[in-house]
Amino acid sequence: MTDVATASTEDLSSLSFEEALAQLETIVSELESGQAPLERSIDIYERGAALKAHCEKKLEAARLKVEKIVLGQGGVVGVESAEFS
Repeated sequence: MTDVATASTEDLSSLSFEEALAQLETIVSELESGQAPLERSIDIYERGAALKAHCEKKLEAARLKVEKIVLGQGGVVGVESAEFS
């Protein structure tokens, strides 16, 4: 796996949702461990924020696609706000 601290933000567009989520989980684990030096923590936090935004974008695109499919079949889509903890 690519070192998440050295991976550029530009390569995000090539990541699938699952790949981005896996990288984000790795970052969260490393930050939660408290073992990373300050500079690395800042670097991976920045990468994590970019990965989070990428995942949110992918999820929104998927939601819109599903909504379009359901509406195309004459269904009614009830959209409810999802809250994540």
